[in-house]
Amino acid sequence: MKQIFQYLDSGKTKLIELPPPRLEKGEVLIRSEFSLISSGTERMLINFGKSNLVSKAKSQPEKVSEVISKIKSEGIFNTLDAVSNKLDKPLPLGYCNAGIIVEVGENVTSFKVGDRVVSNGFHAELVTVSENLCALIPDEVSLEEAAFTVIAAVGLQGIRLLKPTLGETIAVSGLGIIGLITCQLLLANGCKVLGLDPDQSKCELAKIFGVETFCISNESNPTNWCLSKTNGVGVDGFLVTASTSSSNPIYVAANSSRKRGRIVLVGVTGLDLKRELFYKKELTFQVSCSYGPGRYDKSYEVENSDYPIGYVRWTEKRNFEAILDLLSLGILDFKKLIEKRFDFEDALDAYKLLLEKSGSLGILLSYKNDPDKNNHKIKINPLENYNSQPTEPVLGFIGAGNYSSRTLLPAFRNSGANFQIICSLKGANAMHYGRKFSFKEVTTNDDDVFSNEICNTVIISTRHNSHAELINKALKAGKNVFVEKPLCLNKSELKAIKETLKNSIISKSKNNSHSPLLMVGYNRRFSPLITKLKKFLKNLNGPKAFIYTCNAGFLDSNHWLNDPKIGGGRFLGECCHFVDLLFFLSEEKITDIKICSPLKDKKIPETFTVNLQFEKGSIGSIHYFSNGSKLLPKERIEVFSEKTVFRLENFKKLKAWGYKGFSSQRLLTQDKGQKNCTSAFLNAIRNGECSPIPIEEIFEVQSLLLNAEYLK
Repeated sequence: MKQIFQYLDSGKTKLIELPPPRLEKGEVLIRSEFSLISSGTERMLINFGKSNLVSKAKSQPEKVSEVISKIKSEGIFNTLDAVSNKLDKPLPLGYCNAGIIVEVGENVTSFKVGDRVVSNGFHAELVTVSENLCALIPDEVSLEEAAFTVIAAVGLQGIRLLKPTLGETIAVSGLGIIGLITCQLLLANGCKVLGLDPDQSKCELAKIFGVETFCISNESNPTNWCLSKTNGVGVDGFLVTASTSSSNPIYVAANSSRKRGRIVLVGVTGLDLKRELFYKKELTFQVSCSYGPGRYDKSYEVENSDYPIGYVRWTEKRNFEAILDLLSLGILDFKKLIEKRFDFEDALDAYKLLLEKSGSLGILLSYKNDPDKNNHKIKINPLENYNSQPTEPVLGFIGAGNYSSRTLLPAFRNSGANFQIICSLKGANAMHYGRKFSFKEVTTNDDDVFSNEICNTVIISTRHNSHAELINKALKAGKNVFVEKPLCLNKSELKAIKETLKNSIISKSKNNSHSPLLMVGYNRRFSPLITKLKKFLKNLNGPKAFIYTCNAGFLDSNHWLNDPKIGGGRFLGECCHFVDLLFFLSEEKITDIKICSPLKDKKIPETFTVNLQFEKGSIGSIHYFSNGSKLLPKERIEVFSEKTVFRLENFKKLKAWGYKGFSSQRLLTQDKGQKNCTSAFLNAIRNGECSPIPIEEIFEVQSLLLNAEYLK
């Protein structure tokens, strides 16, 4: 199947061949029939991609400050790498899709195969969409017109926030697709509608629907015109649907409104608000959020939890349905908004038109292919003859997110790994990084990785709730496994992994072959400065006191890591690194582990202290704080013993007080040990050695994490 992407680093728009996306619980798989190009949003994204780095920075000043803070904390090279990786990732385009369901996922109850639906799916031949982000198309509505539904819902949500009443005069600034649809909706609501736009042709089109229009020019005065249409009183409400960096549409709206008038911003404008314009009239101003309630709420959009209709009358899905109902009744007319149709194969020509003609309206993409939804694997590079030694690692990657792309893939490449197959859920990331790192095959089905005869080693870098299942599958397939932390999320998963590994070792022993290795990516053990610190600590015989401070930073409550079912929380999901590292540095068993949090009411805390007791008298405390400033470097380790103090600052600088012959060492850039970690793993496979992190230690640390006591 094919899909359209915008590349932010090069500014190019490309039509890319991908394997079909994998269907998840609560999703439907849709074969696209039509999709609508959003002339405002997509033009803005493409122009952003085509701009240089300076222009990109100027358009996002908040991101610049984040970059500066990161440079101070991690160094310029790590920061540049992070920025480059962000811009390198392709961005899927499109959010107005109409098509036919070809498969339904687990727990889907409101749709069946063959249903015609609208969704916010991408410009792609096949799309997967959550049940709550789809709506059934009535028989009376064509798929062409239905493709306008989602963008129409954007305008409808703005109207719902404005709350117009019968007989009110409402002005709409910006007569693009959203503006023209908004005008129709307001007329249907019994309002007198005034339309403003600098494009005369759009004004003429609006007149056909019954809108009184005003063509804005440098010499014109739209405020005077609005006042003249309201006997000098001003409009009751003002909807800004324009897309511009200027704040002028807001000024016009404020000056043209009556006392206590309402202004709602649906489009994208500058927001250099002038207090006096709003103060004297007691104007209300609100920014509308996309399609309606539920937008950006994970519980609604991903988990398909609906809001009770008695409390939230209009959600995203219900707004879609309202638009479709109005279409079926003939109250709305989208046919007049269709400017051009393109076959999907010619989509790049459509985007060329979009950029050449600033006043483009409805540009539709028509899909004529019927891609095979079951063909999840694509060969992308000619097969090579790898090292014929059976112990030479040949890698299959499962997961192609930020950590994989920025850290693991470069680390394994620099360690001399052979890349065979890469898998991601929806295929886009796998294809992009598959080409970038010269993989031979790309898939959206992880079973293709386990069944691959050439691949003998699996790298798992997915969300935490999938780790245990994927580990077991890989071990049963006889593959070596490198899994990102944590190993698993509960005791039953840990038990299952132990059993599977045991059986794999027995099976390999019977066949006189090497047993598979299992290693967790506790990379900090392999940091050059940690190696040096541990060497120094071996010369100190007395008990040690460890203080590990992590300025973790705030995560949105909707972030998957904070979900106990998916991420396991920040203790299991990230603090495991620090428990493992203190276990490694102390060379003592941990006999007691307790967690204390100031937020007693939170089941999974984000700010907490972990107290450790070691069997030979050492103690440790891990301070994991999500409530600090980003300006402070993330990690600091301090060790006190025998009148000696060591301090490791963010894996860049090691200092000592009281240790003869050593005072400090600074690295050019931060090194958390990822490269050394991956090299050690690959070399262990090559040499037929045990895991660089003994499996007994991996299991012991995981057991400690799962048995940690939370102090009340």
